[in-house]
Amino acid sequence: MKTKDGRFAYEAAGDPNLPALVFLHGIGGAARAWRGQLDTFGDRYCTIAWDMPGYGGSVPLAAVSIATLADALQDFLHQIGGTKPVLVGHSIGGMIVQQWLTKNPRVAGAVVLAQTSPAFGKPGGCWQKSFIDARLGPLDRGATLVSLAPTLVNELVGDDPDANGVALARDCMADVSEASYHASMLALLGFDQRNALKNINIPTLVLSGSKDKNAPAPMMAKMATYIPSASYVELEGVGHLANLERPRAFNAALDQFLKTIKVVG
Repeated sequence: MKTKDGRFAYEAAGDPNLPALVFLHGIGGAARAWRGQLDTFGDRYCTIAWDMPGYGGSVPLAAVSIATLADALQDFLHQIGGTKPVLVGHSIGGMIVQQWLTKNPRVAGAVVLAQTSPAFGKPGGCWQKSFIDARLGPLDRGATLVSLAPTLVNELVGDDPDANGVALARDCMADVSEASYHASMLALLGFDQRNALKNINIPTLVLSGSKDKNAPAPMMAKMATYIPSASYVELEGVGHLANLERPRAFNAALDQFLKTIKVVG
């Protein structure tokens, strides 16, 4: 589906009159990476997953940063309507949600920050540089996301991942345009919302995987302590793609959280 202004493509399930549950994918993802969740929660929510700008059928932004992506999220939410949506942001999607909350602290009914971070390393630091180089270097040397997707996804998952979920993750990553992948990676540079965590005053689930190397569980556990309204859940044996590699565990954690909050239709 497309929004009325034609800027955003998205997938949805459930009754549009139900409360909105909105999913935001990561850098190698797509709206369709959330199909399992759209179906699972579509009986009590209007479940919606966007294609981030530059992904799928969504129009790219002229300049990509976490701030411009957060502004795009606000435009998207305005287009789809709904009152007090629950936002589920994975990886860069969680960063976008954090940035969005700084301007819209009371718009959402609740948020889930899944396998994400409040900051992207130290600006100009060695870890930050090596992270970007490891992902963009092969592309700069002539590789493609189609050829890299199997290896990249294998490095992201944890123990005994669901085979169908891994296949979908590879397919989503292989379909990302290299321009969008490159722009999204560079958008991470300089992201830092650590000082804003204390201002998140809506119900928040901070969700980690014990085998996640990109958003390590100890870092996420510490992150949760700075958010006044946060609960923290760590999924044992899970890597960076929880909703795809361990969909039952991810859905159970999300379901338990959703049962604790009051939703507005």
